[in-house]
Amino acid sequence: MLKALRFFGWPLLAGVLIAMLIIQRYPEWVGLPSLDVNLQQAPRTTAVQQGPVTYANAVIVAAPAVVNLYTTKVVNKSAHPLFEDPQFRRFFGDNSPKQRRMESSLGSGVIMSPEGYILTNNHVSTGADQIVVALRDGRETLARVVGSDPETDLAVLKIDLKNLPAITIGRSESLRVGDVALAIGNPFGVGQTVTMGIISATGRNQLGLNSYEDFIQTDAAINPGNSGGALVDANGNLTGINTAIFSRSGGSQGIGFAIPVKLAMDVMKSIIEHGQVIRGWLGIEVQPLSKELSESFGLTGRPGIVIAGILRDGPAEKAGMQIGDVILSIDGEPAGDGRRSMNQVARIKPTDKVAIQVMRNGKEIKLLAEVGLRPPPVTAPVKDEE
Repeated sequence: MLKALRFFGWPLLAGVLIAMLIIQRYPEWVGLPSLDVNLQQAPRTTAVQQGPVTYANAVIVAAPAVVNLYTTKVVNKSAHPLFEDPQFRRFFGDNSPKQRRMESSLGSGVIMSPEGYILTNNHVSTGADQIVVALRDGRETLARVVGSDPETDLAVLKIDLKNLPAITIGRSESLRVGDVALAIGNPFGVGQTVTMGIISATGRNQLGLNSYEDFIQTDAAINPGNSGGALVDANGNLTGINTAIFSRSGGSQGIGFAIPVKLAMDVMKSIIEHGQVIRGWLGIEVQPLSKELSESFGLTGRPGIVIAGILRDGPAEKAGMQIGDVILSIDGEPAGDGRRSMNQVARIKPTDKVAIQVMRNGKEIKLLAEVGLRPPPVTAPVKDEE
């Protein structure tokens, strides 16, 4: 017996091992399901997509088109503090001797086309007697102001140089919260600087910064001097023009705002073609529909805005609108937010017709208004500082 086991033992053991290997490698030979099929049917959602470990390529693409701006203006300053005393000015008026001095400030801009058009913020260029543009390649030149739009805080400059690096335009309307964002500018005049963060929010408004607000919010560090600079995506495409920060200290606290490139491009094209931004306008003032007003009008649960003022002989008055009317919709769009509705009107071409549905004395009325051209904002004259 022992001799038989010794004779057949090793071959038997080897056969079992070979059979196990065959079953493991080719289970379908013995009627078991294939491992390849299981692997193909396994969900692929377990794979984690890895982002790039560097954004140097994005910077290489975008940075040459971002410029530093150095603005200067001449201001008058009293020769002595006594001349600013109210009693002194009462007797001598404003004829006191003045000292003229030069003031300078910093900003950034973005070259939008090879022809030399530059986008920046209106607050960077306004009141400047001279604007020096410094390119990343070391060239410097003077810029002239083509036009500005205080209501979006944008300005268009023009320089005359050859071989200008224009930035690649991205799609601000497709940005998602969490997308990578790079801010490029000249903070505190230290030179061109790149900071990285993410898109924190989109469509920010009612911040009290501009008349027309639709900001991109980012935590990419934006500091004084970054105004007018570029906000770009991970591929180096322009998505916004950096314009403001929320800060209690004056420096970056992770809440910065940029004007979407789509809005900026529309403003730039209008300024270049018409010398100003063409916006639709109805000539009304509106206020939110409060809960109490909504109940009194019988509009509980329905959106609307209340007409609080109407310009005499304006488009709204000519269309038959009255103070106290509740606007329910404009061109079929519910009018639940006054700023959004007025922005909707602003995008309509002047002389075009717009259908407006209002509630008056408990009755719904349909009106047709011809949109007018929004007049330019009234700006106070620039006064000498100090």
